[in-house]
Amino acid sequence: MSTPFLHARLDVPGRLHATVTADAGDVVAVVGPNGAGKTTLVRCLAGLLPDSGELTVDGRSWSTPHALPRDRRVGHVVQGRDLFPHLSARENVAFGLRARGVDRRTARARATTELERLGVGALADRRPHQLSGGQAQRVAIARALVTEPRLLLLDEPFTGLDVGVAATLRVELARHLASYDGVVVLVTHDAVDALTLGTRMVVLEDGRVAQTGTPTEVAARPRTDHVARLVGLNLVAAADGAGLLAFRPSAVTLSPTEPSGSARLRWAGQVSQLTPYGDGVRVGVRTSTGQDLIADVTAAAVAELLLQPGTPVWASTKETAVVRYPVDA
Repeated sequence: MSTPFLHARLDVPGRLHATVTADAGDVVAVVGPNGAGKTTLVRCLAGLLPDSGELTVDGRSWSTPHALPRDRRVGHVVQGRDLFPHLSARENVAFGLRARGVDRRTARARATTELERLGVGALADRRPHQLSGGQAQRVAIARALVTEPRLLLLDEPFTGLDVGVAATLRVELARHLASYDGVVVLVTHDAVDALTLGTRMVVLEDGRVAQTGTPTEVAARPRTDHVARLVGLNLVAAADGAGLLAFRPSAVTLSPTEPSGSARLRWAGQVSQLTPYGDGVRVGVRTSTGQDLIADVTAAAVAELLLQPGTPVWASTKETAVVRYPVDA
């Protein structure tokens, strides 16, 4: 059995206790609710937060306190891009090389090449305040890649960008990562990021790994409410406690009285919220057992059932629309 390129057993008391492994070329999408430990994990990998675990990258130990942040071949893109405001785009990208002892001419030349690869070479002499959000993020990514890191950390790289800009940058980043032979750790709240860029997915909850697998595997059989919502599914525990049930909001029917028929699963509850969704309405339902469900219905159904927050309803779905699997699958 080969040794993984990345082996991280991270332990920060009260905040994080997680093990993450990945092979060369993997993009590990890390998801989880706010406070789950995602940023703590990234900071530990970058050496910015000490932990009592073990970290090995490409056969070398990066465990603290032996490996200082400057000794790690890490590229780090944080939320908000964090470019130096007094430096041009080229000098921002060259900064990491200069800090590693590369001469100024060589560093500037390599920075220019990296900016051109990301489509912003013509903006090399501009300062951060002269760049759009998408342009600044390309510069930040170029700065992270130019030092040829073995571990690339992307913490919510598309946050705050226009939807169209984020989509374009996502495609460009995927193209660059296709030839990257290190490991990428991508923290995201967006299912599109995880499913289109990730080769592995790690779900954190309360500082621990709640689920891991390929994005397709995790999306098909989520084990946490957060992931179920992320990929647009309802997730409930089976009545016998022996497994989980996943089903789409479009498979949920709402009615004012208890539906009949043995082929239906049903829950009594009341409407918690209504949100326009596509051509219809997404209705949140809080069941009598405290379970939150979502149903996609037409605007006509909302009017016919007189739905509003607090309205008593029954939510039901056919057995054939449900995927059942063990809790530990």
